[in-house]
Amino acid sequence: MHYDLIIIGMGLSGLMAARVAAEAGQRVLIIGRGMGCLTLFSNTIDLLGKIPETVKLEDGLSQWVHDHPDHPYGKMGLEKIEEALSSFNSFFPPPYTFQSKDETNSLVPTSAGTFRPTYLIPSTMMKGITLKRKKTLIIGFQGYKDFYARRLADLFNCRGITLSLHENPQKEMTSTALARLIEQPFFRDLFSAEVKKQIGDEELIGLPAVLGVNDPMRLRKEIEKKIGASLFEIPVPPPSIPGLRIFNRFKARLLQKGVTFLSGHPVTKVVLKGNRCEKIEVSHPPITNSYSADRFILATGRFLGGGLIADRLRILEPIFNLPVAQPGSQEKWFEGSFFDEHPIHRAGILTDVTLRPVDERGNLSFENVWVAGTILSGHHYLHEKSREGIEIVTGYWAARNAMRQ
Repeated sequence: MHYDLIIIGMGLSGLMAARVAAEAGQRVLIIGRGMGCLTLFSNTIDLLGKIPETVKLEDGLSQWVHDHPDHPYGKMGLEKIEEALSSFNSFFPPPYTFQSKDETNSLVPTSAGTFRPTYLIPSTMMKGITLKRKKTLIIGFQGYKDFYARRLADLFNCRGITLSLHENPQKEMTSTALARLIEQPFFRDLFSAEVKKQIGDEELIGLPAVLGVNDPMRLRKEIEKKIGASLFEIPVPPPSIPGLRIFNRFKARLLQKGVTFLSGHPVTKVVLKGNRCEKIEVSHPPITNSYSADRFILATGRFLGGGLIADRLRILEPIFNLPVAQPGSQEKWFEGSFFDEHPIHRAGILTDVTLRPVDERGNLSFENVWVAGTILSGHHYLHEKSREGIEIVTGYWAARNAMRQ
């Protein structure tokens, strides 16, 4: 089966690329082992958390682009970053939007009891940035792990309670199960009635980010009306319900545009002709299917998603066998302290300014392959707090550049 574009990787960068190509009328196939890290870690959109909250993102990014020409942002430039972010935002019209406060980073409370800087915040979390200025009640759920309301209340200098709202209070609950429960009218009625009993003079009510998978703003508005206070979500450990909302929004719209999704099976082989990729093979034992395309985008992420793998000697890219920029021998991959900036996190695929892969001498590896997302070299997204920004910007421009060929 032939496509105009095949995207390998179903994370945020792959979804952004698929959107660009689909809206250009291209026939698109997106392949992934699963739903990518989007549904594990993404709650907000980190663009560049290193920029202080007092600095406009435009000013901070301009300086960053100037100082880091080999960073994915440095290769794209400020105007292209802004265009890609605008494209992402247009996918989320009201009421569930992603917002920034005064075009700066904001500090969002987390379930670890910390405040982390981020740029684009979903509507359901936006009120949380005022936690330091308003009286707040933190609410947890009996049996729901990784969210300890009273501990958070101590750290945030407010009040916290844990509610028991199901028949078996000893039963463990996952984020997904709790989100599905909140979508049920009977549970919202029960929750709202119990919260109203507990509210003192608090203006804000914080709860884990589980306000339903679908239509969370409608659910928030309904609960707020019943309890007479403002509600906000607090990011929690994986799985990420806000990340699942992003994935579901993209998938639904892309399916409407005719994009084909192929999930659960890895790409096992690429068929090359000279410096062009002709097709890929996807194995589903005992069957192997071939898919050909004019262009390919590699957006497989880093080690967690299998985009990069390592043996005792080196770091490898397993699908196209692309050259990986990496820090020498294994002894040089890590620093002495756990919290140091480990050089291994900067390993990745080198590209030209159009995001086509190159070797260390700048020689083009393939004419019709582009690379997007955190598999790229030149960044340390964990330290920079830039993961979603890199994925959005490079996914968008990898597809735009590919469409020009």
